[in-house]
Amino acid sequence: MREIRHIVFDIGKVLIHYDPDLAYRDLIPDADDRRWFLETVTTGDWNIEQDRGRSWPDAEALLVADFPDHEPHIRAFRQNWHKMVPHAYDDSVAILEALIDDGHDVTMLTNFATDTFAEAKERFAFLSKPRGVTVSGACGLIKPDTAIYHLHARTFGLNPTHTLFIDDSAKNVEGAKAAGWQAVQFTDAATLERHLAGYGIAT
Repeated sequence: MREIRHIVFDIGKVLIHYDPDLAYRDLIPDADDRRWFLETVTTGDWNIEQDRGRSWPDAEALLVADFPDHEPHIRAFRQNWHKMVPHAYDDSVAILEALIDDGHDVTMLTNFATDTFAEAKERFAFLSKPRGVTVSGACGLIKPDTAIYHLHARTFGLNPTHTLFIDDSAKNVEGAKAAGWQAVQFTDAATLERHLAGYGIAT
């Protein structure tokens, strides 16, 4: 096991809660109808393209063309985005801040649209504490493409073999490993502490 000199955090579902369902519970009260809408219309595959840099007007226009009867609910996705991220994970944030306070080199690598990330930074002050962040929407690359990990390493001067990545997505963890990083899948803060301890990092 290589010495860890750099620690890189994902954001959504690691530091901040994210659930699109929350934005539609009032708009589409029936759970089955809501599930159909999120799985058929505003799908994850559609949303990830905003994380890659596609504009919201362009994204909405594509769906409105295919689902004209659902235009108000389509536009509600961005309008109600703030409801999808209701709170941070305080225990995970405490780990992040403790690592920074202890002198570890901490950065962030996230799949995020540029405008919603700016909104998140205004709401969650701790997102400004790490040394820096690579936002997919700003660079046009998304995890798990190894190119975004290489870009992050170049941007922040990271040695990949001495870098530990933390992400809730198994495929993003594998993407980091394919880029030569060490990586662990996030499930909860207690498990993350055990992972870090296994690398000799106390929190």
